[in-house]
Amino acid sequence: MEFLPQDIADYAERHSAAESNLLQELNRETHLKVLSPRMLSGHLQGRVLSLISKLMNPSYILEIGTYTGYAALCMAEGLKPDGKLITIDRNEELKPILDKYLLKSNFSEQVDLKFGYAADIIPQLPNGIDLVFIDADKPNYSLYFDLVIDKMNPGGLILADNVLWSGKVTGEIKENDKSTKAIDAFNKKVHDDDRVENVLLPIRDGIMALRKK
Repeated sequence: MEFLPQDIADYAERHSAAESNLLQELNRETHLKVLSPRMLSGHLQGRVLSLISKLMNPSYILEIGTYTGYAALCMAEGLKPDGKLITIDRNEELKPILDKYLLKSNFSEQVDLKFGYAADIIPQLPNGIDLVFIDADKPNYSLYFDLVIDKMNPGGLILADNVLWSGKVTGEIKENDKSTKAIDAFNKKVHDDDRVENVLLPIRDGIMALRKK
């Protein structure tokens, strides 16, 4: 489901900062060679992530769900010179494309790519996280929130992708639709959590922005 008419989406992209040549190459190769290319953040959402990161100028970013690394490279644009970005994915088959583009980027020394289950890796990470991007398996969104919130600095920001889930969260949810039920539960959970202030941004498939108080 697309939330904007294509002509409006195209206009928005034309009047937003351009993606780099490297990101264009990654975008193209993902669509040519990788399953489910719709999972890629893409031009407009990528520029949103880049702008937020540049405004925050974080020292420590955590990404849960790397896919082919597009969002990671966008957020890395805002890192402090000595900052780091840790990104976690469980699909090691993506390693060749990730190695190719992360190594070609200006941020190769700042990005730490970890393969495995985020629920096992996150508890081992150091505290002091400034920015989190959650774009992984939907049934575990609430778990990931619980695992990262106490590791974050006050004023830190969590961005959770796909929280509109193609509009499915707005209608009657089928009993066997685990992903939609999980996203809806996550949206309600964080909205009611007094440790954060939130706004659901209807960008692309929805981004929940949560600022730790």
